[in-house]
Amino acid sequence: MSYNLQLPLIVQSDRSILLEVEHPLFAEARQAISGFAELIKSPEYIHTYRLTPLSLWNAAASQLTADHVITVLASYSKYELPPSVVQHIKQAFSKYGLIQLHTHEDGLIITSEDPLVLDELLQYKSLSFYIEERISPGRYRLTPYSRGMIKQALIKLGYPVQDLAGYIPGEPCEITLASATKEGHAFSLRDYQEAAVSAFYADGSDYGGSGVLCLPCGAGKTIIGIGTMAEFQTATLILTTSTTSVHQWMNEILNKTSLSSDMVGEYTGLQKEVKPVTVTTYQMITANRQGGDEEFPHMKLFTERNWGLIIYDEVHMLPAPVFKMTSSIQAKRRLGLTATLVREDGKEDEVFSLIGPKRYEMPWKALEAEGWIACATCWEVRLPLPPGHREAYAFSSSREKYRIAALNPVKLDMIRNLLTKHAHDQVLIIGQYVDQLEKVAKALHLPLITGKTKEEDRKFYYDQFRKKEIDKLVISKVANFAVDLPDANVAIQISGTFGSRQEEAQRLGRILRPKATNQAYFYTLVTRDSREQEFASKRQMFLLEQGYRYEVVEASELL
Repeated sequence: MSYNLQLPLIVQSDRSILLEVEHPLFAEARQAISGFAELIKSPEYIHTYRLTPLSLWNAAASQLTADHVITVLASYSKYELPPSVVQHIKQAFSKYGLIQLHTHEDGLIITSEDPLVLDELLQYKSLSFYIEERISPGRYRLTPYSRGMIKQALIKLGYPVQDLAGYIPGEPCEITLASATKEGHAFSLRDYQEAAVSAFYADGSDYGGSGVLCLPCGAGKTIIGIGTMAEFQTATLILTTSTTSVHQWMNEILNKTSLSSDMVGEYTGLQKEVKPVTVTTYQMITANRQGGDEEFPHMKLFTERNWGLIIYDEVHMLPAPVFKMTSSIQAKRRLGLTATLVREDGKEDEVFSLIGPKRYEMPWKALEAEGWIACATCWEVRLPLPPGHREAYAFSSSREKYRIAALNPVKLDMIRNLLTKHAHDQVLIIGQYVDQLEKVAKALHLPLITGKTKEEDRKFYYDQFRKKEIDKLVISKVANFAVDLPDANVAIQISGTFGSRQEEAQRLGRILRPKATNQAYFYTLVTRDSREQEFASKRQMFLLEQGYRYEVVEASELL
């Protein structure tokens, strides 16, 4: 067996990959494997990645090959690759595209290069229900509305379907990108934004038109969405996370395209317009009318017009009812936009099968190096739990332990000290617990935004912050998604949603928009030796995978 102990990786037969953090080639190797391996553990000295079927299928959809993955692993591995791992990689790549969906004059057809595999799979009761006729070996006609359901069922069995059944053209809608904004600033897509749009558009062929584009917060995912609309020239439905985000999308569309206000509609609790381009929220679509006959009466928006494109902003937040509706509209083009494909409910395969595979990903650190997003320094600040709270902590349940640690009153003094340190910066204080945020806002005489804050009040505070009439803002998890505060350069996270990796990424994203100094600071306040500290290590994993490093310091050291 040949080996080179000077290299940074160990690839193990269970398909885990160990990467030495202190190795000179760490950053290079991490970047090389990030397109096909998933980070699962990140202690100080060894990071553990895993090759999963989904990570390899996404790599295949992104035009990587099995040979490329094997070559990359071999070039950084101390030891020869285990033959079982090489076989697993080849097998995973061979499954992507093995089964395909097509549309012919005689209906929706499912085919396979290996007829025996398809014949065997379609014996399952969960799949046989969708078969209308066996045309020939490895070729079946399916029921007309089974396109989404059969993709979901097959991916659960380990077979991702390549969907080439095409799309309905949708209602025409002429959209031209502006060369300048309404304020007179020159406008055009950046190179990576054009690359993302091109990867999704795929020259208008059936190989594109569905899938997910992954870029960090601040990279201009809204602009990419608008660029995609301009390629397809069709009526578009946009789903996003909040009314604030609805207004931001509408403002960007009106500011950077030829569309006028009579072509762009808002479908929210405030007003319900259905226009050639309509923007709504997931909450609106899934709102349940009390006592009504329809469980989700606003779900009809999906069929109100002949949409040619549906954009799912922050696609990792898709609620279950929208998944179900998306399953039935697979003939629509579907674009998912997100900073991270991580879902805490483990439904990444649902996104893959119903929205589409990952079509493009731009590493966070690559954008930082090019100056498109701010450089970020991340700190985990560990604080002691006061004696009066330690006894309550010791005798509490696991969940209550987390809450006690998260609400640690010592954090207030640390916030004061950090505000002094960043007296001239634009600071967001972000947390999970509203009662904690209310105490902080009251003690520090700062404005507060939570889910209870009226939409007009939110807009007022956001506008004040953008104009620098205020430079400190206390805000709940409503700030996790799609809040455009470009000059914010410091975030102090005082509590979070347990081990949510997606939330950590979104909160860092609040301060990544490029600015004059292009330097951002992200502080997470954590109670030492507590459940909160355990969850903090899980929260950080996605950002560690992207190349960020957290400096862990005691409160006294930082000050």
